[in-house]
Amino acid sequence: MNSSLLDGNYWDDRYKNKETGWDIGYASPAIVSYTEESIAKNARILIPGCGNAHEAKALLDKGFSQITLLDIAPSLVEKVSEEFAVSPDVQVICQDFFQHQGQYDYIIEQTFFCALHPSLRTSYVRQMLTLLKPHGILIGLLFKREFAQQGPPFGGNQEEYQQLFQSEFDILQLIDSSNSIPQRQGNELFIELQKKAAV
Repeated sequence: MNSSLLDGNYWDDRYKNKETGWDIGYASPAIVSYTEESIAKNARILIPGCGNAHEAKALLDKGFSQITLLDIAPSLVEKVSEEFAVSPDVQVICQDFFQHQGQYDYIIEQTFFCALHPSLRTSYVRQMLTLLKPHGILIGLLFKREFAQQGPPFGGNQEEYQQLFQSEFDILQLIDSSNSIPQRQGNELFIELQKKAAV
């Protein structure tokens, strides 16, 4: 699919029609485990392509206090905004990821990268660098498989991701996920990528 067609209207229609096969209905165990063990509760966290924001709900329950949610689908953002209306620790924004401005300690990747056309992957890396503070970290899950149908989702492999990220990030982890959900077991890589220090 042409990258220009994957716009807010496209994703809004997917949510309105409940065509959300990527939504597992709860926060990814791999992401929840990492956040509990490695992220300070006052860290500034961005979740782009937040969808129904299951990860944000889990973070909020665990006491995290600076969470920004970003999605391009207007009706979805309206729904999520209502759900978090009484939560001052969560900000919900309807915006294209590539237009977003801010500075974050951590960015959480959960089925956002795979929703973008592969032609946008270099731009994804550049925008992540812009949004992360010095030594900031991008963590989450990427698919370790290709898909038979035309995407989204769009897949990939470990070697491809290594090439994509290694010039701008220190790759702390790019490994098989040990606690993926059952239906994705063996098909996901866990990433922990730290923005390189400016030379």
